Amino acid sequence: MDHHTVAAVSISGSCLDVLGSLYLAYDLLGGKHGPLRLLTRAVTYSIVFGVGYGLGLGAFFGLFAGVATGMTVAIELNRVSRGMKDYSLGMQAFFSAIRSVGIGIGLYPAVGLRFVIVFGILLTIGQVLGYAQGVKPSMDYVASRRPRFTRRQFWGTVVRTFGYASAALLCNFLVRHVDHPWTFALRIGVVVGLVTAAGVAVNPYIEYYADNLPERRLGVFGIGLILIGFALQSLQYWLALFDVHLT
Repeated sequence: MDHHTVAAVSISGSCLDVLGSLYLAYDLLGGKHGPLRLLTRAVTYSIVFGVGYGLGLGAFFGLFAGVATGMTVAIELNRVSRGMKDYSLGMQAFFSAIRSVGIGIGLYPAVGLRFVIVFGILLTIGQVLGYAQGVKPSMDYVASRRPRFTRRQFWGTVVRTFGYASAALLCNFLVRHVDHPWTFALRIGVVVGLVTAAGVAVNPYIEYYADNLPERRLGVFGIGLILIGFALQSLQYWLALFDVHLT
């Protein structure tokens, strides 16, 4: 077993311990209005987008694009769920840039730095224009036990699909020629569109449970995370105990 893998497992265990402790300290952290609701949203949306992107464009892309998208969407929706107005256009541009960076990092191994920079700039501009027209994560917001996909959300997804595909084609023309550019662009557009549609559809369900999680379940979940974290952290010692050779 590689020692880098062991180190990564141990670090993951430490992170789970910290996360589990936060859930156990639910009341001390402000209860329903504390940071755990935001954390729950961030983790859930990152998983939804990460898995979707990973299935369509690879695990590396799914990791970075999923986390960047999930975190920013969670922050925006957490604000709206508390009855507050949307962030200013400047902050929305900042969130757009974060998502573009995550997507760019995910594409970097396949297309190179120059393609990623231009693609990220185009995506950020497109998202800011969308925000200005009311196309944003909080559009038609509702917290419900039932999935929902409105007409405006549908057309927003169509525009997003077309925009990503067009940006990829333009980058191919301006910066770098990739193999099968039309297939590449179509793949990016369709994957992003389908994942966006899935995320929008389950959004009400996630929002409902993020604001209505029973305190006892949070505590049980926290204990489970701590136990898993302890098991991961102890791996390095079990390997040493049984004299497992590390490369």
